[in-house]
Amino acid sequence: MKHAALIAVSIAALAVAGCGKKESPAPQPTSDAATDIGAAPADLSSGQAFANAAAASDTFEIETSKLAAGQAASAKVKTFATNMIKAHTESTAKLKSAAASAAPAITPSATLNPTQQQTLDTLKTKSGADFDAAYAKAQVEGHQAALDALKAYSTSGDVPSLKSFATEMVPTVTAHLNMAKGL
Repeated sequence: MKHAALIAVSIAALAVAGCGKKESPAPQPTSDAATDIGAAPADLSSGQAFANAAAASDTFEIETSKLAAGQAASAKVKTFATNMIKAHTESTAKLKSAAASAAPAITPSATLNPTQQQTLDTLKTKSGADFDAAYAKAQVEGHQAALDALKAYSTSGDVPSLKSFATEMVPTVTAHLNMAKGL
């Protein structure tokens, strides 16, 4: 049962990380993140997998929001993007602190997964209203995947400091998701 929860958390965490990599020309739905899960090293602990996924999620949000700050047509999107840069920079600091508190300490890897990289690359090719729509979609998908991973880890995570981090972040990410849905 605990192993099944670990797998579920890892899948959700990798889905979070999968919301926007740079290697493909067109974005894929977050449901394709299952492909990314299979590519994860089998020897990663659930804590490490969660930390990596959370770090990648923050990086994705920051990088896509930096693009939005310059490429968005809507003032509402630009304001949201500025808020996301600040919030996810703070989240990254909290994650690093929680990971460092683990025994043994965990070092999160912020490497975007292929889906995240693909979404980021696609956003770079868009501008104006097309950018705004694609960014809003990426934010909804990314925050939903992050929320799912945080909820799963807060329930069944095996590293107390990361479990506390996940629990603390659920309300914040829920608020971000609701804001993203309003873009």
